[in-house]
Amino acid sequence: MTTTTHNGRWNHRLGRGAGRAWRGYLRREQRVAGWLVACGVPAGAATAVLGIVKLAVLGMLLYTVSWLALLLVFAVVTAWLARNADEDDEKQPELRDGHSGVGLYDRDDWRIDMGDPDER
Repeated sequence: MTTTTHNGRWNHRLGRGAGRAWRGYLRREQRVAGWLVACGVPAGAATAVLGIVKLAVLGMLLYTVSWLALLLVFAVVTAWLARNADEDDEKQPELRDGHSGVGLYDRDDWRIDMGDPDER
């Protein structure tokens, strides 16, 4: 058995990319916090400001996602209603025994198929 790992798979590359992006975000956050402290903002207040900004961004994302989910639900319900709607509300012709004998009759009780009306 070999002990080599397969680092070339897409899930490994995706995980490494996400980890690099997260570390890059944390570095930027530390730089912004250091810049705020250098501007005279207390360290606790800088941390609080960054936390408030994160919560605001998260709130905006959740708001957007909730509207997108509502739009998706609306699209699914509309598609379901369109699929199940009767395109033709009129009564379909049916085979039955009417005033002109057994045959195909429309919604106005007129026989629409060819046939001898005297034949029973």
